[in-house]
Formats: sequence, structure tokens, C-alpha cells
Amino acid sequence: MAKVFDFSHATNEVFTERGVVLPLPDQSTATFEDREDKGLEVQRRIIGSDVVYRLYASSPEDQSHIQHYLSANCFGDYYTRTGIEAPTRELLTFSMLVALGGCDPEVKGHVAAKVHVGDGRSRLIEVATQLLPSIGYQSLRRQPF
Repeated sequence: MAKVFDFSHATNEVFTERGVVLPLPDQSTATFEDREDKGLEVQRRIIGSDVVYRLYASSPEDQSHIQHYLSANCFGDYYTRTGIEAPTRELLTFSMLVALGGCDPEVKGHVAAKVHVGDGRSRLIEVATQLLPSIGYQSLRRQPF
């Protein structure tokens, strides 16, 4: 949260300057009861059913709850929301993970997802280049694109 706190305030300032009324209306489409099912549906569409199957199949039994939580929380609670289409949502996720640092396996997964939803290597490099002042050259060298 500490790394995005200032960004969220800056974003709200830009929204206010541009006449966007805050807070935004609720964009949730999932309920607590159906968030995992809806999340799995979106997760399969974005990263591919075969990849989701492998994630679940390769998860140790005592950690399988983490895969369920990922599907329900990340994809069910957030990716099912209206207002931002999947390619833009993936671009934002990629950018945040790269900026956070130390998330190389997650970045690799979202690079694959970004390509799966329609953007290629050149777009990812373009975005990462914009992040250079914040993430540094060493972080950029490790990225899997």
C-alpha cells in the first residue's frame, strides 16, 4: 500500500481536475457467493484455460487454497468489475507489479496474459521504458519480455 498511496492521491487529483465525480459508482459485478466462479471464468479467458488448469494441478495440497483465493479475489473481485477492459486492466497490473519490484514470477505471468489479450512485446517494452525513472535499469533488465 505504501508504494501506491501517493499514486492514488495523485490519480484522484487528476480525476477531480478533469471533472470526474468521486467516489466513482460501484463497478462490482460479483457477489461473495459467485466471485470464485466468475473469477475463474475471467482468469481462463485472460491467461488461458490450460494455464489455469496447470496452476491448480501443480499447487501443493496444503497451498491449493491460495489458487482459489487468487481466482476469487484478484479475478473475481477486481477483474470482473466494469469500467476497464481486460487489456487495460492487464497493462495496469503489469505496470504495478514491475514498479513494485521483487514480483518477477508474477510479472512473467502477466506478460503472458498481456500477450494473450492482444498486446505484444513492443507495447510492454514501451510501458516499461516509461517506468524506468521509477524502477531503475536493473529492474528492467530482469523483466521477461
